[in-house]
Amino acid sequence: MKIIKYSENPTINFAAEELAKCLGKIILPTQEVTIYSGNTVEDDKVPSIQLGLFDQLDALKNSTVEDLKDVPDEKFDDAIYIQVRSGNGIIAGINPRSVLLAVYRFLSDVGCNWVRPGIDGESIPKLGIDDLNSNVAEKPSYRHRGICIEGANSYENIRDIIDWAPKAGFNSYFFQFREAFTFFDRYYSHLNNPTKQPEPFTVEQAREYVAMAAKELEKRGMIHHAVGHGWTCEPFGIPGLEWEAQDYELSDEIKYLLAEVDGKRELWKGVALNTNLCYSNKNVRVTVTEAIADYLIEHPEVDLLHFWLADGTNNQCECENCQIAIPSDFYVMMLNELDELLTEKSIERKIVFLIYVDLLWPPQQQKIRNPDCFVMMYAPITRTYRSTFDTDKDIPSIPPFERNNCKFPNSVEANLSFLKAWQNQFQGDSFDFDYHYMWAHYGDPGYYNIAQILHKDLQNLENIGLNGFVSCQTQRAFFPSGLGMHVMGRTLWNRELEFVSIQEKYFRGAFGENSELVSEYLSNLSELFQALQDLKQDKAAIDETEKTVQTIMSLIKDFTPIIERNMDTGDKCIQNSWRYLEIHQQICIRLAMIYEAISKDEKPRVKKLWGEIKALVQEKEDELQTVFDVYLFISTLERKLNQ
Repeated sequence: MKIIKYSENPTINFAAEELAKCLGKIILPTQEVTIYSGNTVEDDKVPSIQLGLFDQLDALKNSTVEDLKDVPDEKFDDAIYIQVRSGNGIIAGINPRSVLLAVYRFLSDVGCNWVRPGIDGESIPKLGIDDLNSNVAEKPSYRHRGICIEGANSYENIRDIIDWAPKAGFNSYFFQFREAFTFFDRYYSHLNNPTKQPEPFTVEQAREYVAMAAKELEKRGMIHHAVGHGWTCEPFGIPGLEWEAQDYELSDEIKYLLAEVDGKRELWKGVALNTNLCYSNKNVRVTVTEAIADYLIEHPEVDLLHFWLADGTNNQCECENCQIAIPSDFYVMMLNELDELLTEKSIERKIVFLIYVDLLWPPQQQKIRNPDCFVMMYAPITRTYRSTFDTDKDIPSIPPFERNNCKFPNSVEANLSFLKAWQNQFQGDSFDFDYHYMWAHYGDPGYYNIAQILHKDLQNLENIGLNGFVSCQTQRAFFPSGLGMHVMGRTLWNRELEFVSIQEKYFRGAFGENSELVSEYLSNLSELFQALQDLKQDKAAIDETEKTVQTIMSLIKDFTPIIERNMDTGDKCIQNSWRYLEIHQQICIRLAMIYEAISKDEKPRVKKLWGEIKALVQEKEDELQTVFDVYLFISTLERKLNQ
């Protein structure tokens, strides 16, 4: 069998290699798969797939792909065309990344599954040439389809999620900070796992890992987002590596540039990243914007550079000059000044600006002068994940801005009121930056209800005027399953897909013959744990809590033989999926008992059970490392349980 590529572009070369590798596993030993360059192949009867850009393939130049070519920006937008029958045909895209996405779509259509990152998440069928069929002509529903680094990660975790992402339809990845130090350091220092010896880790190592990962993004033609946090401290010589308080010796000259709060100019609670600046001071604005321009010159690999203000809340400057405008006015002033500087330096890159906490209130005096330079990122971090972006509800008016006394919304409709207010001023490109798999999923052990909320949110993005989604989350949200991550990738590609169709396909690939039983089991777990959390903690709820806990125990007990029956399946990918469920049961049993103890105000028992859960996940970390973030799980639930 032949793969004929019509380009030497590195991403298309990689796409050809991926296609050949997978087809080799699918059809060998009956066929050999060989890659050829387009103009060197003799016409013969050997099955062949042509691979390239729309304009490179003669068969497509006067065909139906004309509609697919109609995209606003070929760099950021994707479109794919697949016409393969019995191993013969065409796989093409509007750009090199789209060619790779088309390859993975074809392979998925013929039965390949990547249920989680890493080789143990790959399942490749054995097929004949006649089974290699796919017919697709599509553009994705949304431009922005990305994952953002968070949690605690080894380099291999990041490499593997980047490798997995385009297989699920994602097109971008976001490295927060200049070097993402804290996300690596948490893992290599083994925070929240005292059974492991901390490993020395340096900023230089973090920079090396980010550079290595950037090469992986480049190989796949993926859109590279970068930085965000740090612009309010790094340009002034103050390291912005993490959210921990540090003791810095600051000169009076630097202190004068910090926000004045309660009459003091100092680091906000000792955390540089959370410290705002005196934005009415032109020297502050010039220093920040020049640092951004210098960074872009030094990092041509970055496609979308995020420029955010501090990560704290209610800590804006109260000096006389800053009082004349609200924070977003000074923010937009800086955005316009940055745009002028980039134009002056002939730097053509998109800048992502953030509407978040204090910046949810839109500017009252300033306006972005060149919308084409910017992308608006909506980050409703205080929203609930128990309801969705429902556009049928009435959207209230936003409350007045009160400097350093802002109240941030919890309901979805209140959050959407701020988005609408910004959209009245900015009609450029935009996306949602959201946190479904940062904390909320740990309150849903079945990972089922949160996946349904996510699905509805993504379907509604178009209705609320957003062109995509970047998920700020743990990189390892695949325990007990990766359903939500597949829902994310598939729905961002096609918002018309029903949840049930994504769910059924995912569970079949992950769990094999008894996949329907797994789906029902995890759905029931989600519902039962949600019921536990909805019960008011009073005497009247104790009996109901006990009944719900007993139902969970019975559900787990009844499902245990099904797990044991499937642990020895021949497919390694499916076998591991069932193995994860077995460990997951042990956590759920104790977690249910914790809720029962809470209902009875048995604090020593809560502490004991939580200690058992921590000891369990710490002991099992090596087994779960690729699918479960022990650091983030422990830190999240300790806050939730007040331990």
